[in-house]
Amino acid sequence: MEDTNFIKLPVTEDKKTAKKRSRPPRFDPEEEERLRQQNLKRLAVLGEEDGSVKRLETLVFGAEEELLERLVEEEGGEEPTRGLQLEDEDSEDEDSGDSESDEEPHQQLRSRKAAWVDEDDELEEQVDMRHRYRRDLMKGEAESVMSKQKLQQRMKEQFQKSMGGTPSWAQTTDHKKKKKKKAHDDDEEEEEDDLLRTTGNFVASSESLPSGILRMKKCLHANSARPSEDKLTTVQFHPSAQVVMTAGIDQSVSLFQVDGKTNPKIQSIHLERFPVHKARFSPDGETVIATSLRNKMFYLYDMMEGRVVPVRSVRGLNEARVKEFSVCPDGGALLLTGTSGYLHLLTLKTNEVVRSMKINGDVSGVAFSRDGSKAFINSEEGEVYVWDVRSSRCLNRFTDDGCVKGTSIAASPNGRYLACGSQAGVVNVYSQEACLNSTNPKPLRAVMNLLTSATSLSFNPSSDILAIASRVEDEAVRLVHLPSLTVFSNFPVAKRKIAYRVSCLDFSPHSGFFSLANNKGHAPLFRLLHYNDF
Repeated sequence: MEDTNFIKLPVTEDKKTAKKRSRPPRFDPEEEERLRQQNLKRLAVLGEEDGSVKRLETLVFGAEEELLERLVEEEGGEEPTRGLQLEDEDSEDEDSGDSESDEEPHQQLRSRKAAWVDEDDELEEQVDMRHRYRRDLMKGEAESVMSKQKLQQRMKEQFQKSMGGTPSWAQTTDHKKKKKKKAHDDDEEEEEDDLLRTTGNFVASSESLPSGILRMKKCLHANSARPSEDKLTTVQFHPSAQVVMTAGIDQSVSLFQVDGKTNPKIQSIHLERFPVHKARFSPDGETVIATSLRNKMFYLYDMMEGRVVPVRSVRGLNEARVKEFSVCPDGGALLLTGTSGYLHLLTLKTNEVVRSMKINGDVSGVAFSRDGSKAFINSEEGEVYVWDVRSSRCLNRFTDDGCVKGTSIAASPNGRYLACGSQAGVVNVYSQEACLNSTNPKPLRAVMNLLTSATSLSFNPSSDILAIASRVEDEAVRLVHLPSLTVFSNFPVAKRKIAYRVSCLDFSPHSGFFSLANNKGHAPLFRLLHYNDF
């Protein structure tokens, strides 16, 4: 009887035994040398030289030592290695002789001349740079035509600039040293900027300002914390604090703390149905005076008490509106610009007109002398009047050289210069002494860098720089170096709009910052690196 108590397992096929990897035959140096000599004899019969054979072997297999090392690595055994070492020791003399013979043909190959010379390669192909695809690569009108090699170099430089410069791994040692030196200089500039974090009065200690290039740095907009919704009409720095004020057609006056990095907003005042035409700090910095376009009323903002006081009527003022004004340096009065050549001196204590003056033609600009005793008044007829403020007496009168219609005027804080702007865009720079004593003074320099009406003029506190601008055209702003009476060539930046149409410009109390108000509602801010203080 069959036994049925066992379990049959499935039959499994025998796994194929893995084939062993055959080892390559061992390298026999004696056999290799024998074959090599045999081949040399065969080639010698065919008329070949031993030197050409070795060159062929070097080109195909590399040097003999490199070939042997590769073969030894493939073999991986210890015994062949010993044999190779013995073979190398026996053949050192032969190899030394062969190496000398190998160097000679290589030197012959290096010293070979070109098979032919193409004359067209030596001719520099000229490229027209006025084409619209290449116009941005020009640095001046003199580069209307450029060689192909120079164009390639220019495109390479532009590509490296757009990619952030040359990678660190591709920089030479000299370039890395220059980069470290530049980083060290930037650290020093940051140390200078640390001074701006402290508020208060400083004493400027800068040396003479060099001409040509003005060292400056673009900062965040002064009003970036609250941009204006309409065009700005005013920008002014506080006379003692690290604060800047902006005002514009959007019916607001704003105050910002200036640090060049974030410029946080301090306060913003909204004046109902009162588009601000002009706003100014009082000399003590405690009051803001603001006028509008078509109102006889103006506002006084007391910064200490945070109180806005409207001045609805002025006793003795027979004008339909109060628009243009200048703050007297003594701080107690305003000089209001009226119609038909009238100017009215308004005292802020009683808000009444104490005296009036009149010139021929309409008033286009007013500037005070350093002590506030004299007022320089520019008329639209091209004449300049010098008035004594206390006695309301005309001290001198002269015609602005070459001017048909005057548009603006400014006096330097140090009492040396007087600048007069005209509708033609010419700004004449005079000596104040000559303007006080001569009826026909000649300008020290006629600045003709503006092509439209010069509507804004401003001297920096140290009287080193004169800023001129026109609100008629974009980027129509220049900075003049007064000691040399030349224009700085690096402002505004070419091919990049920053300023747009400028309506007002101002310097900080110690010339550390420069700002302007434009029609885009922004107040671009620049750090003048030559000056250490705010």
